[in-house]
Amino acid sequence: MSATEILRVERAALCETLETVGPDGPTLCEGWLTIDLAAHLVVRETRPDALPGIVLGGPFARRTERLMARAAAEGFDALVTRLRAGPPLLFRIGPGAPANVVENWIHHEDVRRAAGSAPRPRDPAVDEILWRSTAWSGRLAVRRIRSVGVEIESDERRRVLRRAEPRVVVRGAPGEVALFLSGRKEAAVVELDGPHEAVALVLAARFGL
Repeated sequence: MSATEILRVERAALCETLETVGPDGPTLCEGWLTIDLAAHLVVRETRPDALPGIVLGGPFARRTERLMARAAAEGFDALVTRLRAGPPLLFRIGPGAPANVVENWIHHEDVRRAAGSAPRPRDPAVDEILWRSTAWSGRLAVRRIRSVGVEIESDERRRVLRRAEPRVVVRGAPGEVALFLSGRKEAAVVELDGPHEAVALVLAARFGL
Protein backbone atom coordinates (compact mmCIF):
# COMPACT_ATOMS: atom_id res chain seq x y z
CA MET A 1 0.00 0.00 0.00
CA SER A 2 1.06 3.58 -0.59
CA ALA A 3 1.58 5.98 2.28
CA THR A 4 -1.69 7.70 1.32
CA GLU A 5 -3.59 4.41 1.57
CA ILE A 6 -1.92 3.53 4.86
CA LEU A 7 -2.84 6.95 6.21
CA ARG A 8 -6.48 6.42 5.29
CA VAL A 9 -6.56 3.06 7.09
CA GLU A 10 -4.73 4.38 10.15
CA ARG A 11 -6.94 7.46 10.36
CA ALA A 12 -10.08 5.32 10.25
CA ALA A 13 -8.70 3.06 12.99
CA LEU A 14 -7.78 6.06 15.13
CA CYS A 15 -11.28 7.50 14.80
CA GLU A 16 -12.83 4.15 15.70
CA THR A 17 -10.68 3.98 18.84
CA LEU A 18 -11.55 7.56 19.78
CA GLU A 19 -15.26 6.80 19.44
CA THR A 20 -14.88 3.67 21.55
CA VAL A 21 -12.98 5.44 24.33
CA GLY A 22 -15.03 8.64 24.29
CA PRO A 23 -14.05 12.25 24.99
CA ASP A 24 -12.74 11.78 28.54
CA GLY A 25 -10.37 8.89 27.97
CA PRO A 26 -6.74 9.04 29.10
CA THR A 27 -3.81 9.51 26.72
CA LEU A 28 -0.05 9.28 27.00
CA CYS A 29 0.16 13.04 26.36
CA GLU A 30 0.51 14.63 29.78
CA GLY A 31 -2.54 16.70 30.69
CA TRP A 32 -4.55 15.66 27.63
CA LEU A 33 -7.75 13.68 27.47
CA THR A 34 -8.92 12.18 24.20
CA ILE A 35 -10.90 15.31 23.33
CA ASP A 36 -7.70 17.36 23.68
CA LEU A 37 -5.80 14.97 21.44
CA ALA A 38 -8.56 15.13 18.81
CA ALA A 39 -8.51 18.93 18.99
CA HIS A 40 -4.74 18.90 18.55
CA LEU A 41 -4.98 16.78 15.40
CA VAL A 42 -7.67 18.99 13.89
CA VAL A 43 -5.82 22.23 14.70
CA ARG A 44 -2.49 20.84 13.44
CA GLU A 45 -4.01 20.10 10.04
CA THR A 46 -6.27 23.10 9.59
CA ARG A 47 -4.52 26.02 11.31
CA PRO A 48 -1.00 26.73 9.99
CA ASP A 49 -0.73 29.53 12.54
CA ALA A 50 -0.74 26.88 15.28
CA LEU A 51 2.43 25.17 14.05
CA PRO A 52 4.94 27.45 15.85
CA GLY A 53 3.29 26.57 19.14
CA ILE A 54 3.31 22.86 18.33
CA VAL A 55 6.92 22.79 17.17
CA LEU A 56 8.58 25.48 19.29
CA GLY A 57 6.33 25.78 22.33
CA GLY A 58 7.18 28.62 24.69
CA PRO A 59 5.23 31.84 24.08
CA PHE A 60 3.88 30.44 20.81
CA ALA A 61 2.12 27.64 22.69
CA ARG A 62 -0.47 29.99 24.17
CA ARG A 63 -2.03 30.71 20.79
CA THR A 64 -2.03 27.01 19.95
CA GLU A 65 -3.77 26.27 23.25
CA ARG A 66 -6.43 28.86 22.48
CA LEU A 67 -7.01 27.34 19.05
CA MET A 68 -7.29 23.87 20.58
CA ALA A 69 -9.78 25.11 23.17
CA ARG A 70 -11.85 26.67 20.39
CA ALA A 71 -11.78 23.40 18.44
CA ALA A 72 -12.69 21.37 21.52
CA ALA A 73 -15.69 23.63 22.06
CA GLU A 74 -17.14 22.19 18.84
CA GLY A 75 -17.62 18.92 20.72
CA PHE A 76 -15.96 15.54 20.55
CA ASP A 77 -18.29 14.06 17.94
CA ALA A 78 -17.69 16.99 15.59
CA LEU A 79 -13.93 16.66 15.97
CA VAL A 80 -13.97 12.93 15.21
CA THR A 81 -16.20 13.60 12.19
CA ARG A 82 -13.67 16.11 10.88
CA LEU A 83 -10.83 13.66 11.43
CA ARG A 84 -12.72 10.85 9.74
CA ALA A 85 -13.24 13.05 6.67
CA GLY A 86 -9.48 12.91 6.14
CA PRO A 87 -6.62 15.39 6.27
CA PRO A 88 -6.11 18.27 3.82
CA LEU A 89 -4.24 17.54 0.59
CA LEU A 90 -0.89 18.73 1.99
CA PHE A 91 -1.00 16.04 4.68
CA ARG A 92 -2.02 13.11 2.49
CA ILE A 93 0.15 13.28 -0.65
CA GLY A 94 3.86 13.45 -1.35
CA PRO A 95 6.16 13.75 1.67
CA GLY A 96 3.21 14.84 3.82
CA ALA A 97 1.63 11.38 3.75
CA PRO A 98 4.42 9.40 5.49
CA ALA A 99 4.89 12.13 8.10
CA ASN A 100 1.17 12.11 8.81
CA VAL A 101 1.13 8.30 9.06
CA VAL A 102 3.72 8.61 11.84
CA GLU A 103 1.79 11.40 13.60
CA ASN A 104 -1.50 9.51 13.47
CA TRP A 105 0.07 6.16 14.40
CA ILE A 106 1.79 7.58 17.47
CA HIS A 107 -1.29 9.47 18.64
CA HIS A 108 -3.39 6.35 18.09
CA GLU A 109 -1.02 4.51 20.41
CA ASP A 110 -1.29 7.42 22.87
CA VAL A 111 -4.95 6.48 23.26
CA ARG A 112 -4.61 2.71 23.01
CA ARG A 113 -1.76 2.27 25.47
CA ALA A 114 -3.19 4.71 27.98
CA ALA A 115 -6.28 2.49 27.96
CA GLY A 116 -4.13 -0.57 28.66
CA SER A 117 -4.09 -2.08 25.16
CA ALA A 118 -1.14 -4.15 23.98
CA PRO A 119 0.84 -3.34 20.81
CA ARG A 120 -1.03 -4.01 17.60
CA PRO A 121 0.07 -6.73 15.15
CA ARG A 122 2.84 -5.42 12.96
CA ASP A 123 2.31 -4.39 9.34
CA PRO A 124 5.43 -4.42 7.12
CA ALA A 125 4.34 -1.35 5.15
CA VAL A 126 3.67 0.64 8.32
CA ASP A 127 6.93 -0.60 9.84
CA GLU A 128 8.83 0.72 6.83
CA ILE A 129 7.38 4.20 7.18
CA LEU A 130 7.99 4.26 10.93
CA TRP A 131 11.59 3.07 10.52
CA ARG A 132 12.35 5.65 7.84
CA SER A 133 10.98 8.40 10.07
CA THR A 134 13.60 7.66 12.73
CA ALA A 135 16.36 8.86 10.41
CA TRP A 136 15.45 12.49 11.16
CA SER A 137 13.16 12.27 14.18
CA GLY A 138 15.65 10.10 16.05
CA ARG A 139 18.53 12.49 15.62
CA LEU A 140 16.30 15.34 16.68
CA ALA A 141 15.13 13.38 19.71
CA VAL A 142 18.61 12.67 21.09
CA ARG A 143 20.11 16.08 20.38
CA ARG A 144 20.18 16.99 24.08
CA ILE A 145 22.29 13.96 25.01
CA ARG A 146 25.92 15.08 25.20
CA SER A 147 27.99 12.25 26.65
CA VAL A 148 26.38 9.04 25.37
CA GLY A 149 26.09 7.51 21.92
CA VAL A 150 22.69 6.24 20.80
CA GLU A 151 21.97 3.59 18.20
CA ILE A 152 18.65 2.02 17.26
CA GLU A 153 18.07 -1.49 15.97
CA SER A 154 15.04 -3.20 14.47
CA ASP A 155 14.85 -6.43 12.49
CA GLU A 156 18.64 -6.49 12.06
CA ARG A 157 18.63 -2.93 10.73
CA ARG A 158 20.73 -0.43 12.64
CA ARG A 159 20.92 3.34 12.63
CA VAL A 160 23.39 5.49 14.54
CA LEU A 161 21.66 8.56 15.95
CA ARG A 162 24.60 9.93 17.91
CA ARG A 163 28.23 8.80 17.73
CA ALA A 164 29.90 8.66 21.13
CA GLU A 165 31.10 6.19 23.69
CA PRO A 166 29.73 4.66 25.81
CA ARG A 167 26.87 3.71 23.52
CA VAL A 168 23.29 2.64 24.18
CA VAL A 169 21.38 0.48 21.69
CA VAL A 170 17.58 0.83 21.65
CA ARG A 171 16.14 -2.36 20.18
CA GLY A 172 12.54 -3.13 19.19
CA ALA A 173 9.95 -3.07 16.44
CA PRO A 174 10.02 0.16 14.37
CA GLY A 175 6.84 1.45 15.98
CA GLU A 176 8.16 0.78 19.47
CA VAL A 177 11.43 2.54 18.68
CA ALA A 178 9.49 5.49 17.23
CA LEU A 179 7.37 5.65 20.39
CA PHE A 180 10.48 5.62 22.57
CA LEU A 181 12.13 8.39 20.56
CA SER A 182 8.96 10.49 20.70
CA GLY A 183 9.19 10.50 24.49
CA ARG A 184 6.75 7.66 25.25
CA LYS A 185 9.54 5.72 26.95
CA GLU A 186 7.49 3.87 29.56
CA ALA A 187 4.90 2.73 27.02
CA ALA A 188 7.39 1.60 24.36
CA VAL A 189 8.25 -2.10 24.26
CA VAL A 190 12.01 -1.86 23.71
CA GLU A 191 15.24 -3.26 25.09
CA LEU A 192 18.15 -0.99 26.00
CA ASP A 193 21.67 -2.40 25.87
CA GLY A 194 24.68 -0.59 27.23
CA PRO A 195 26.49 0.36 30.43
CA HIS A 196 24.12 0.97 33.32
CA GLU A 197 25.09 4.64 33.70
CA ALA A 198 24.67 5.29 29.98
CA VAL A 199 21.25 3.63 29.89
CA ALA A 200 20.20 5.73 32.88
CA LEU A 201 21.24 8.91 31.05
CA VAL A 202 19.19 7.95 27.98
CA LEU A 203 16.14 7.11 30.09
CA ALA A 204 16.40 10.41 31.94
CA ALA A 205 16.95 12.54 28.83
CA ARG A 206 14.13 14.66 27.47
CA PHE A 207 13.13 13.36 24.06
CA GLY A 208 10.71 14.66 21.47
CA LEU A 209 10.48 18.19 20.12
